[in-house]
Amino acid sequence: MSNLFDSDSPTNLAEYSVSELSGSIKRTVETAFDQVRVRGEISGYRGPHSSGHAYFALKDDRARIDAVIWKGTFSRLKFRPEEGMEVIATGKVTTFPGSSKYQIVIETLEPAGAGALMALIEERKRKLGAEGLFDAARKQRLPFMPHVIGVVTSPTGAVIRDILHRISDRFPVHVLVWPVKVQGEGAGEEVANAIRGFNSLEPTGAIPRPDVLIVARGGGSLEDLWCFNDEIVVRAAAASRIPLISAVGHETDWTLIDYAADVRAPTPTGAAEMAVPVKAELEAQAAALAARLQGCMNRQMDQRRQSVRSLMRALPSLDQLLALPRRRFDEAAAGLGRGLELNTINKRRGFERVAAHLRPDLLSGRIAERRQTLNERMVRSERMVERLIDRSASRVARAEAILASLPARLKAQTDRSRERLGNLSRHADTAIRHQLTRARAELSAQDRVLQSLSYKNVLKRGYAVIRDEDNRPVSQAAALSAGASIAIEFADGRVGAMTTEGGDPPGGAKKRSTKPAEPTKQGSLF
Repeated sequence: MSNLFDSDSPTNLAEYSVSELSGSIKRTVETAFDQVRVRGEISGYRGPHSSGHAYFALKDDRARIDAVIWKGTFSRLKFRPEEGMEVIATGKVTTFPGSSKYQIVIETLEPAGAGALMALIEERKRKLGAEGLFDAARKQRLPFMPHVIGVVTSPTGAVIRDILHRISDRFPVHVLVWPVKVQGEGAGEEVANAIRGFNSLEPTGAIPRPDVLIVARGGGSLEDLWCFNDEIVVRAAAASRIPLISAVGHETDWTLIDYAADVRAPTPTGAAEMAVPVKAELEAQAAALAARLQGCMNRQMDQRRQSVRSLMRALPSLDQLLALPRRRFDEAAAGLGRGLELNTINKRRGFERVAAHLRPDLLSGRIAERRQTLNERMVRSERMVERLIDRSASRVARAEAILASLPARLKAQTDRSRERLGNLSRHADTAIRHQLTRARAELSAQDRVLQSLSYKNVLKRGYAVIRDEDNRPVSQAAALSAGASIAIEFADGRVGAMTTEGGDPPGGAKKRSTKPAEPTKQGSLF
């Protein structure tokens, strides 16, 4: 009796296992808090997990609760959660039995009023402004007359039609449209990729690089325009080497891309007006300038003509210009005869003075002196010729001695060259034999590898190769139709055959549908 009482429980409470107790708590919590709204600040948010789920916590000044957003719910959110953002979460509370923790599974998430989003925008604006992304010195001037305009916007809707219509009315140019999503999940990444994609184009490539970019979207609420406040979009706009016009929302809507862009337009239509001038106004201005230029030229010609006439009246007459030179000429002509007579008299006197010194005895003495000098030079020339003949004879003798010894030298040099050629020939024969031996060994090794990899060895084990009418191997039954002529290759030869029925895809799979695939997520065109 004592053993029986010792084995009984001292109380009559029901006994649960740990799993039963955890499951009961889980069902109780989920039943009591199956739909709740919680207001708190996001803490510990690091973006979606590799699985697509997002894990973080909601907290206030006194408590904290873990939160999770499943992948399917996360893709439907209108905006992305961010660290420190105050939000209102709707979902159900559940427990995690593995660690005795409870958490809220969020089904919808919204900011805690517009003030929270504005506070987040102001904080991000201060951060990016401190980095200098909004400085006026970074702004680029818009080209006066662009040849190509790039537009980043949704391909559907009134925005792109308004822009194209306004450009065609004012100044028709080539327009490139990069279609993107302008709200919702992934819109910010698509807009940033579009800006970077336009900047990566080459000026002389197949697709011309735009001279100016327009990032446009119609009006909407703060949540609808939220993707244009993403940091990735602002940084892409600030880093754009192409001048960028921001035309997001209406005139009263401001986003962070407006501060980073080179120019902000109040509306998409206003952006088109900023991008191109009015062609009719340019033509009218050019015509007015041409008329002014023609008038200026006419007035200038009249002034020059009047000035020439005034100068002509101030010039002296031809007789006045030639009076002084004519007088000088007459005076020179009058004194020319007397000057020639005096010059002739002076020349005759000089000739007579020279002739007085020319006597026959002086000429005879000079001739004798010159004859003696000529004889002395002839003697010296004969001696020089004799010395040259002697030197040439000695050179000829030395050359004859060298020529006499030349055959012996050539024979010795020929013997040495023949001996060296023989040695080189023997070395070459030995090298060629070694090279041929190595080549035969390598060829034999490659032939053995080829034979081991040849499909004919497989045929020897009982397999066969099926070939179609074009002698191409057939690897699937679906490639053959009924009545097709085939060749079956065995190890010892080929035989012809005819198929009796067409092959079906493996496993009896149905024919692939030709229905076009659903459009996928927009990415970079390059």
